[in-house]
Amino acid sequence: MFTWVNKDQGGRNKEGDMFQTVTEGLQSLYTKKLLPLEEAYFFHDFHSPALEEADFQSKPMVLLVGQYSTGKTTFIRYLLEQDFPGMRIGPEPTTDGFIAVMYGENEGVVPGNALVVDPKKPFRKLNAFGNAFLNRFICSQMPNQVLQSISIIDTPGILSGEKQRISRAMVPKASPGNVMLCKCLRFPHSDFPGYDFSEVLRWFGERVDRIILLFDAHKLDISDEFSEAIKAFRGQDDKIRVVLNKADQVDTQQLMRVYGALMWSLGKVINTPEVVRVYLGSFWAKPLQNTDNRRLFEAEAQDLFRDIQALPRNAALRKLNDLIKRARLAKVHAYIISYLKKEMPSLFGKEKKKEELIARLPEIYQMLQREHHISPGDFPSVNKMQEQLMHYDFSKFPSLKIKLIESVDKMLSNKISGLMTLIREEEGKQPPQMVTGGAFEGSEDGPFGHGYGEGISAGADTEDWIVSRDKPRYDEIFYTLMPINGKVTGVNAKKEMMNSRLPNTVLGKIWKLADCDKDGMLDDEEFALAQHLIKVKLEGFELPSELPSHLVPPSHRKNPTADILYNHQED
Repeated sequence: MFTWVNKDQGGRNKEGDMFQTVTEGLQSLYTKKLLPLEEAYFFHDFHSPALEEADFQSKPMVLLVGQYSTGKTTFIRYLLEQDFPGMRIGPEPTTDGFIAVMYGENEGVVPGNALVVDPKKPFRKLNAFGNAFLNRFICSQMPNQVLQSISIIDTPGILSGEKQRISRAMVPKASPGNVMLCKCLRFPHSDFPGYDFSEVLRWFGERVDRIILLFDAHKLDISDEFSEAIKAFRGQDDKIRVVLNKADQVDTQQLMRVYGALMWSLGKVINTPEVVRVYLGSFWAKPLQNTDNRRLFEAEAQDLFRDIQALPRNAALRKLNDLIKRARLAKVHAYIISYLKKEMPSLFGKEKKKEELIARLPEIYQMLQREHHISPGDFPSVNKMQEQLMHYDFSKFPSLKIKLIESVDKMLSNKISGLMTLIREEEGKQPPQMVTGGAFEGSEDGPFGHGYGEGISAGADTEDWIVSRDKPRYDEIFYTLMPINGKVTGVNAKKEMMNSRLPNTVLGKIWKLADCDKDGMLDDEEFALAQHLIKVKLEGFELPSELPSHLVPPSHRKNPTADILYNHQED
């Protein structure tokens, strides 16, 4: 259990707060410190709904976003290793709504309208998007080991080409032609408006732990709707990962071109100086069409698995980080609203002044940055803020309440830092939480684990010393170095080892591993071992910090049986 107490205060801090868990501490700080500021300045109307208990208690969530037929649903099926209720897979748009795949003792589907009234689920605030969205939102529950640690959100395939010209936000009047169009666009064919797809993604993006953008190796174009979807994740760049799926359908040369084209396309949409992490692979349980890059795909899959597996361990830290970002935005919002209130006239010319202030909003942003020493990245989008302000009466905005601002500042400077320290302390006391089951089960173990029988682990499951297979060739080199009493000096060995062109730091590590008796010289077996380690490094594998037992030369092993086996093989 996390405990945040001050012994000098009798088990409580100066304000009498006592938190038994980090989740409880975050929820208490939000309710007592940040929520009053949000409510005072209409933060929930402009930016994000208020957080509830389920938002703090929920498991880590992974959001999958991509154009149709990029393998989003298949990716979930690959991770779970079983079908889930409501799953449909096909070459054209088949997932026509949002599906929250979560753990449940009984397998079944919960419709959206019932889901948003469940206080135990973190989806209650989605009720604001109305029936047009809720009719396209379900929760798929099933008893699966993977889902005990994370929840996965599947999204509709994003439209491309001609289909992108009609927005999901508005639905045309019902007619025979438009009914077919609405079915294609996944809208209910009725007379009422649909839902704002980008805003729904923005809502999920603020609450999930990982956002995975999926691309098809044959479908790299980023449509207008996909571009808007990616822009909806503004401010959540640290959560985004990119998967280039179906990479086995192209050869190595084509894959290089596809990867370059993808990075170029992403660079136009994701405006960050850092390069987004892209995972290459084919995430489904079918034979690879092109096996040239099998090792690359396996390594990429393991990297992606490790990233997802770490989500439960970092969940508390992620929620803490999101709360900090929310607090900074709430402070900036309070400064903006209070400034607009201050500039409004008391009697006449209110509408004209309102229009002037909205037009001057970029200038107001810069002034508030200088006055309050705020980073430009903490401010909301100018265009979106201007659109929203059109619907409000500035004279009814509240003035700046210093006490609310100071309360949030105190939370950020004192309470949050103390809670962050306790997260790390508790991590050292508890075993690390990892996602298990499904495709994560045994992915690192056994002969089919990534890197098994390769590099430094080669020969671990054989009786003979693997270096002996190339030892005759190494012996020829050894005897040209003029050994003295069966050993070559460090000077002579260095000349030969330098021929590998490896850096001195690497060669120095190889020397330490190969010089088993630490006498500063190498006998024929130690020299052969050094050559073997050079070969391993040149093939692109990492060197160990300690020499594995299966690589120790037979004459340097403590077990005499090894010498007998080795000598028998030599004879």
